[in-house]
Amino acid sequence: MELGKAVVKNGDKVFAPVPIAKESSSFPVISAQAALAVDLSSGISLYEKNPDTTLLPASTTKIITALVALDSYPLEAVLKVGKIKIDGQKMGLVFGEEMKMEDLLYGLLVFSANDAAEVLAQDYPGGYDVFVDAMNAKAKELSLENTKFYNPSGVDGNGHVTTARDLIRVSEVAMRNPEFAKIVGTKEITVTSIDGKIKHRLTNINLLLGKVPGVIGVKTGWTENARENLVTYLERDDKKVMIALLGSQDRFGETKELIDWIFANYEWKEVKPYSP
Repeated sequence: MELGKAVVKNGDKVFAPVPIAKESSSFPVISAQAALAVDLSSGISLYEKNPDTTLLPASTTKIITALVALDSYPLEAVLKVGKIKIDGQKMGLVFGEEMKMEDLLYGLLVFSANDAAEVLAQDYPGGYDVFVDAMNAKAKELSLENTKFYNPSGVDGNGHVTTARDLIRVSEVAMRNPEFAKIVGTKEITVTSIDGKIKHRLTNINLLLGKVPGVIGVKTGWTENARENLVTYLERDDKKVMIALLGSQDRFGETKELIDWIFANYEWKEVKPYSP
């Protein structure tokens, strides 16, 4: 919705409220190498720090991985676990195990499981490399101008990069998908192999979920080189805000600080467009 754009509600023309900073507001200082907070209804930036600097995305990569999987597989599709050689966070998939695609998405987005990302890519028509090509095609389709992927899990790789602005864009699109939004808002769940013999208990590693009012997603990320990453979506008092941090030393604390600062230092007002 554009600044001052009129919309009709109950037969009356009204103007969408826009965030206006209070004069006394001072910007918080955070350790993140890059950050961006956006009011989604108006598209207005609420906070910026190096939003177009390319940095390591870590597991925020899995947002695109999930979108490609949702484009490509039915939720009930059964995928078979092959040989997986991957470091980092795992949900404990076993060679030969069969899982529903939807349950792999829970592992991918709730527990940030690298092995789930690998299975989604390996079982893709054409194989792993074609899946990664599809990730980059999706990034281009969404106009993620400074993003490039070389794997589906987010492990550090030469040239595997994104920006805070690109993460805001892809997360806004992802949260429009009801299945994606449902999964990232799940605090914990147990998923089971098709034969019922293997159970995986998954706990969301997003510590803001269920603790900070209005937070309903989106995705964490961490590697030693990337440091701490976090994309956060919240709805509060009819306001919709998306925040992306890259390279933070305290992603949860700094995101909460930004949320508190935004709602303390901005007022949303109806502003009519200028007409000379």
